[in-house]
Amino acid sequence: MEEAELINQILKGNMNAFTFLVNRYQKLVVHITGRLIQRQDELEDVCQEVFLKVYQNLGKYRNECKLSTWIATIAYNTSINYLRKYKKMVEVNPDDTAALRNMTDYNPNDYERADFHQFIHEQIELLPVQYRTVLTLYHLEEFSYQEIEQITGMPEGTIKSYLFRAKALLKEKLKCVVNETSLKSVKEITHEK
Repeated sequence: MEEAELINQILKGNMNAFTFLVNRYQKLVVHITGRLIQRQDELEDVCQEVFLKVYQNLGKYRNECKLSTWIATIAYNTSINYLRKYKKMVEVNPDDTAALRNMTDYNPNDYERADFHQFIHEQIELLPVQYRTVLTLYHLEEFSYQEIEQITGMPEGTIKSYLFRAKALLKEKLKCVVNETSLKSVKEITHEK
C-alpha cells in the first residue's frame, strides 16, 4: 500500500490501516528506541507512546520528508524526552574515550564465529548514547546524514564526528581480537571495504 493511501485510510479511521503502519515501522521504532532505552518494560511503553503520537499527529504530516524519517524523529524525540523526564540520561562527553574501558572484555576462545556478530552488537550497546544512536541510524537503519540531522537535530558535522568516533572506539576494542574472520564481520557491520 502506498504511503499516501495508507495515511488517508488511517485519517478516515481505518484501524486495519494503522495496524499495517505499525507492523511496517515497528522494527524501525524498536531499533531507534532500543538504542536509547535499555529496559524491556520501558522500551515497550515508549514504543507504544511513539505510535500513539504517530496516530495523533498523522494529520500534521506534510510529506516534506519520508514517512520513515518522520516516524524515526518521533521515536528519537519520545525516547530522549522519556530519558529526561525520568533523569535516566547519562551525559557523556563525546571526547571521552573512557567508554572504551567500560566495554566488556573479549576472549576469542569464549566465542564461536556466530557469536562474534552478537559480541559486536553488545559492544555497540556499551557506546555512549550519542554514538550508539548515530551508528544505528546510519549503518543499521541506513538513513542519510541529512535524515539523521532531521531526526536528531544534530548538525551534519556532529553526526559525522560521532560516527567516526563510534567506529574508532569499536575498532580499538576489537583490534586485539581481529583475525581474518572477525575482520570480515567488523567490515560488514561498519560497511567498510
